[in-house]
Order: sequence, then structure tokens, then C-alpha cells
Amino acid sequence: MKVTYDPETDAMIITLRDERIAESDEVRSGVSADFDAEGGVVRFEIMRASKAVENVRDIQFVVTE
Repeated sequence: MKVTYDPETDAMIITLRDERIAESDEVRSGVSADFDAEGGVVRFEIMRASKAVENVRDIQFVVTE
């Protein structure tokens, strides 16, 4: 998994896996989901990320068991 933030476009991309994107859908205003040929989620894109994410430069990864 990889998270990329572009301050120039204020977009955050959360890539779950490197897979060819076959289809994209805007699931809510400013949030798109990209899917592979089988319909599995590949990545999410958040536009105007600085307004949606508390701190775009601070990321925590937590695994709960």
C-alpha cells in the first residue's frame, strides 16, 4: 500500500496494489475509486485532501489484532 499527496493539486492517492485500472467511479463528490478488470478496488483518490484529511503530511498505519 502507498499513499501519495500532491500539494500542487491538493490530491491524495491511496494505492492498495499495483494493478491496471479498468474503471473509475466518483463515489462521492471529490472521492474516486479505481477498479481492476475483475471489479476489485485498486486505489482511491481524494481531491481537496487538505480539507478532508486532518494533516496530509502525517500518516499513521495501525494493525489491530
